Amino acid sequence: MINHEKKMDRDTPKLYGLVLAGGKSTRMGSDKGLLKYHSVPQQEYLYNLLDKVCDKVFLSMRKEQKVDLPTDFNVIYDQNEYRGPFNGILSAHKTHPNVAWLVLACDLPLINLSSLEKLVKKRDSERFATSFATKKSDLPEPLITIWEPKGLVKAMTYLETTESSCPRKFLINSEIALAYPERDEILYNANSLEDYEFVKTKIALSDGV
Repeated sequence: MINHEKKMDRDTPKLYGLVLAGGKSTRMGSDKGLLKYHSVPQQEYLYNLLDKVCDKVFLSMRKEQKVDLPTDFNVIYDQNEYRGPFNGILSAHKTHPNVAWLVLACDLPLINLSSLEKLVKKRDSERFATSFATKKSDLPEPLITIWEPKGLVKAMTYLETTESSCPRKFLINSEIALAYPERDEILYNANSLEDYEFVKTKIALSDGV
């Protein structure tokens, strides 16, 4: 659970964690949330990381996904009202509309606890969101972002008035805060089998295997 030694303003929304595990993983060829980079399915690994920095954590999934999960895991099923990643994010927002959501995509195999702690520390609840960005691109990464409730309300209005369902485009045009991990590779996305093998090799080398 989150460490409350750093007392936050009474009006600051609670921070919930959300692992986006409802994608169809077309390019990977298998469920990305079930891949093992760290001895357990990736969605469980990320869930447990978020549990160390958030007040409560949920998995975002499709109803038809048949996955054996630990009995104490919380799940929010996609309501299928929106396209793309906004589907899972806004399904969570509608379930708990008064909290902020630290959203993690399940294809982030190199994310670690210290990076999440840094993002939480950099959180600016006065903005619509606080996003990680690479130093190279300086662009917000919407699927490793703290989304404030007022930002998600604005996102719903945005989706009603535009054809774009791209969360990055929304963030670029909104009042947000940016934070940067220690190394850009922390935000590496593994979307294909080649990416998976590359990351497995990298982790094995760093672990001295």
